[in-house]
Amino acid sequence: MSWMPDLEPKCPSAGSLNDIETLIVPRARDLGGFEVRRALPAPKRQMVGPFIFFDQMGPVEFLKDEGIDVRPHPHIGLATVTYLYQGEFQHRDSLGTNQIIRPGAVNWMVAGNGVTHSERTRAITRQNKHSVMGIQTWVALPEAYEDKPASFEHHGEEALPVLEGEGKEVRLILGTAWGERAPVQTFSEMFYADAVLQPGAKLPLPDGHEDRGIYVMSGSVIIAGESFDAGRMMVFRPGDPITVVAGETGTRLMLLGGETLNGPRYISWNFVASSREKLEAAKQAWIEADFENGRFRLPPGDDAEFIPFPGEPVK
Repeated sequence: MSWMPDLEPKCPSAGSLNDIETLIVPRARDLGGFEVRRALPAPKRQMVGPFIFFDQMGPVEFLKDEGIDVRPHPHIGLATVTYLYQGEFQHRDSLGTNQIIRPGAVNWMVAGNGVTHSERTRAITRQNKHSVMGIQTWVALPEAYEDKPASFEHHGEEALPVLEGEGKEVRLILGTAWGERAPVQTFSEMFYADAVLQPGAKLPLPDGHEDRGIYVMSGSVIIAGESFDAGRMMVFRPGDPITVVAGETGTRLMLLGGETLNGPRYISWNFVASSREKLEAAKQAWIEADFENGRFRLPPGDDAEFIPFPGEPVK
């Protein structure tokens, strides 16, 4: 669809540096065979709206016979979002989902009371050199939904709203923004978008959301005359009209935000919850590894191994 023309004449100024509430420089983490850059949670900022985890994965080049092997592991209290720019891998979960994840599509797994999943490179992909690059995020669920049964949604690239014109192309992945709504069922107000801007193009951040942030994937953006390069996340003050301007080589951004949750969230390993007691219960259930009768199941077709809780012996 075309970019809505009424956004252009009303495009606010680019704001001031005081509009940036938090500037986050991601931390590099080795996940065994490839590196991620983790922006959330950060020492000065745990969440942006409901987004509580944000990893840039790659770009990483794999040689023949190499690939990603993230063994089955559990989640509670959150929804995972996998969005790829390059490459592909196979998602399996304890719901029976067996989905190939490809660039431009959205994959939304609601953990709720508990789900287990794995992410691996397929054997056919390992037959040649290949690359992977993308973003993996977690969205913390409101208390009313954090104990709901797990679910999974996949929507292909063609199903997501795309707004374009004036040197920009924006794909809305989750939530509502710029008068559009993405098809994924969410449980709180939010937005998550992939934007490609040509040099000098301007993009207003969506209004009507309490928290708003951007992550610079490539190129640079200019705010109040200052340039911010790739690998930076900026969180803006609520309510201020903000427009980002692409630098001289253009930019690719991830935009994220939404309403804040009604209370704190606690994180332990892959678990998110509104209470420490819920974290402890999930931890004990995973350590017990009763995949026949317990809280967690292993993904059908990928149940020969799993990731133990850190510090626990492999069973």
